[in-house]
Amino acid sequence: MRVLLVEDEKGIAQPLSKLLEKSNIPADVVYDGLSGYMQARKNIYDVIILDIMLPEMDGLTVLKKLRDENILTPVLFLTAKDTIDDKVKGFDIGGDDYLTKPFSTKELIARVKALARRRPDMLESEIITFKDITLDVNNALLTIGDHSEILPAKEARILEILIKNSQRVVSKEFLLDTVWGLETEAMDNTVEIYIHYLRKKIEKSQFVKIITQRGLGYRIQDISNAE
Repeated sequence: MRVLLVEDEKGIAQPLSKLLEKSNIPADVVYDGLSGYMQARKNIYDVIILDIMLPEMDGLTVLKKLRDENILTPVLFLTAKDTIDDKVKGFDIGGDDYLTKPFSTKELIARVKALARRRPDMLESEIITFKDITLDVNNALLTIGDHSEILPAKEARILEILIKNSQRVVSKEFLLDTVWGLETEAMDNTVEIYIHYLRKKIEKSQFVKIITQRGLGYRIQDISNAE
């Protein structure tokens, strides 16, 4: 699970981010509405925690634009506003839950976990395949023929991304952003190392290979049709 936290008050955002991390919920933090909108458009998060009163673009506008683009990530509004009208407006444009400051961190974490289970476009992708490779996304279980093994979390996430984007090249920057998060100190060579690990794992496949397109990134390819 990964969460996007859009909150302009650093005194709230930074401690909350650390609390989420302690609950094994990695969180990327941005401090204005426009940055939150641009990051949320990548559609890589399980839940968005979104303040309403934000610089650059308010939270209600952020959510409306996301829903207009059919981005269905569950949104938990986190705001000082507590009037009925504010809550109704948030729900009307596609909000999923609402917490008023000050709030209980235990309650927030419980609500985030509940919302993550409700993400509609995640429920359809528990098992994904590419040729003779099958990946059980929720359990990180890789199956090739009669061989199965549990992948480390980051390897499973990279393979998931490659399979779901099999018609395009996936850049190192996208993998760093998506798998390691915005605050990571990981470098390009970290991605290269994990790709190397994955290549070793899928050597058992007769049909699949991860190829490097120099200067662009990586792509999973059906080598049975390669010339």
